[in-house]
Amino acid sequence: MAAPGIDFPGLGCGLAILRDGKILLCRRMKAPEAGHWSIVGGKVDHMERSEDAARREAEEESGLSIHSTRFLCLSEQMIEADRQHWISLIYVTEDFSGEPQLTEPDKLCDIGWFDLAALPQPLSRFAADAVRALG
Repeated sequence: MAAPGIDFPGLGCGLAILRDGKILLCRRMKAPEAGHWSIVGGKVDHMERSEDAARREAEEESGLSIHSTRFLCLSEQMIEADRQHWISLIYVTEDFSGEPQLTEPDKLCDIGWFDLAALPQPLSRFAADAVRALG
């Protein structure tokens, strides 16, 4: 069976979650870009709106309850090292409740708030595009 992102470009989504001038980032454990800091996000399922997918992925990965979101930017990641190609719709929100938790320790090894002027490295291309769009 063909796999999105590997056998053909995959459709992804992400959510830049902001609070008090800081952005929520998590460190990835798996490809693409294992070891990189990223915004929450993932794959858009068939017949799922990308905005709904971004909210679902954010809630699954952070434990937060996400309320309203708005479109931020489009990001295309062609990651040669992992042989993956993704086109992602990225949204942004400051409208959420709860405190972030590491809810998927098999996929993410750290999560936290980072000042937009002092971001951890390395940043995923996905996160770098979101930060640039916030600029």
